[in-house]
Parts: sequence; C-alpha cells; structure tokens
Amino acid sequence: MSTAPGPEQTTQPAAPTLDVPRARTAFGRYRVMAFVTGSFLLLLCVEMLLKYVLQVNGVDASGEPRGVIGSWIAIVHGWIYVIYAVTVFDLWSRMRWSFGRILALIAGGVVPVLSFVMERRAHRWFEDRVAQVEAARAG
Repeated sequence: MSTAPGPEQTTQPAAPTLDVPRARTAFGRYRVMAFVTGSFLLLLCVEMLLKYVLQVNGVDASGEPRGVIGSWIAIVHGWIYVIYAVTVFDLWSRMRWSFGRILALIAGGVVPVLSFVMERRAHRWFEDRVAQVEAARAG
C-alpha cells in the first residue's frame, strides 16, 4: 500500500487564523505607543531646534550648546521607542503582515510626524484584515 496522498487526500496547510480580540488589544497598545512616541519625537525635535539652531540657553564652559530641558528628553524617547518597537512587532506578528509593513511602522518612531500618519494607515490595514477574517468565518 502506498502512503502518498491521493487525490482525495491533500496535505494543504490550514489557513492562518486571527484571534480578533487579542489583535484588537495589540492594536490598542500600538496605537497608544504611536501617539506617545510621536509626541516625544516632536518634543525632541523642538528641543534640538532650540538647542542647536536658536541656541536659547547658550553654550556651556566647554563650548557645547546646553539643552533647554536637559538631555532627559532624548533618553526618554529612546526607551519609549524600544517599547514602541515591541508593540509594532507584536501587532505585526499577530496580523501576519508583510515585512514592508513592519519597516514602515518602525520608521514611524524615528521620522517626525510619521508615527501619526502610520497609525492611521495601520488602522486601515487592521480593519481590512479583521473584515476579511470575519467574512471568511461567516461565509
């Protein structure tokens, strides 16, 4: 007897499923972090503009420009970006999006204003994918 699959026995992998409630939770976390990361990035840009272009606080004894608020904004943004990247990866892996989408979402945390743009685009991608899954389950 042959153990090879015949016409009636196919070995196709199951279609990827989406756990919609967990995906919604992951998207909610991503959405919060997109706004927080984007806001801190804009704050960092303002601080850099004031520090290096307008030299609001002048220079210190070594000739280096002093920060308006201090160097803590850059440090906080860096750690927030790490959390943002983790939430992006979590959402991306749950949604099973293409590699290009994770690159675009990751860029949102380093290019000013892009996190706000990418959040809107990700929302559209998310809703489209959820609608596809729900339509497949219904029909």
